[in-house]
Amino acid sequence: MSVVYDRIAIIGVGLIGASIALGARRAGLAGHIVGCDADPAVAPEVESLGLVDSFTTDAVEAVADADLVIMAVPVGVLGDLAAAIIPAMKADAVLTDTGSTKRSVIRDVDPHVTDHIHWLPSHPLAGTEHSGPAAGFAKLFEGRFWLILPRAVPEEVVARFERFVGGMGSVCERMDADYHDKVLALTSHLPHLIAYTIVATAVDLESQLKNDVIRFSASGFRDFTRIAASDPVMWRDVFINNDEAVLEMLQRFSEDLSYLQRAIRWGEKDKLETLFTRTREIRRSIIDAGQS
Repeated sequence: MSVVYDRIAIIGVGLIGASIALGARRAGLAGHIVGCDADPAVAPEVESLGLVDSFTTDAVEAVADADLVIMAVPVGVLGDLAAAIIPAMKADAVLTDTGSTKRSVIRDVDPHVTDHIHWLPSHPLAGTEHSGPAAGFAKLFEGRFWLILPRAVPEEVVARFERFVGGMGSVCERMDADYHDKVLALTSHLPHLIAYTIVATAVDLESQLKNDVIRFSASGFRDFTRIAASDPVMWRDVFINNDEAVLEMLQRFSEDLSYLQRAIRWGEKDKLETLFTRTREIRRSIIDAGQS
């Protein structure tokens, strides 16, 4: 691949930020990569891992002369971050984010956007339960969707950004904010909420039962609750900032769960088998789509 942006700045060098740095470096997509994190304790780890070409704890300093600025931080702080860095960005630079909600991000960032930059919200559908710079890896985005919200951004600017994320192996998909938040509420946010709840239920069990649940947990329990180890601050912000869509999907889920509860109580085997058969086929289609 050839260089897409001469200089990029990644603010927030956690799992996503570190993986972008590694993926861009491996594919030769950026001439110079600046890393930035508000936590000075991150600097030695970032340096030892060789994630970026330069590092600073000053976000305003990081974005100077950058052609692309990526805000890879929790959605709850994006508004304040944008207010601080946009005045320091050069003309025609692109500003994007990696947040898991979009209506709230646009709401918080839009008031600070000026005509001299291009604000292009986006969201890579990739991640693990791990966090921090050491959790990053270059192939995180391979075969994964990267959702982009073009809005009023010129086509050539959007296409250039798509070349960048596509160079890391992502599949680019354009979407609007409302639809994004509804889809992600069901496919990402609700599963995390359920995983956190199941683990919390296990913790609240009486002592001996709790110990045995942990001791004898089968692969299904471990696999399903893996995501409960995800960054609590990030997910707190996701649920608060996508509350409307999450609550809507949670209501739908509760209704479907009640249907299953009644079927189990009344021994309605056919209802259970029909539902399980249909959902198994859907799960297989997810695997076939390469998103498992």
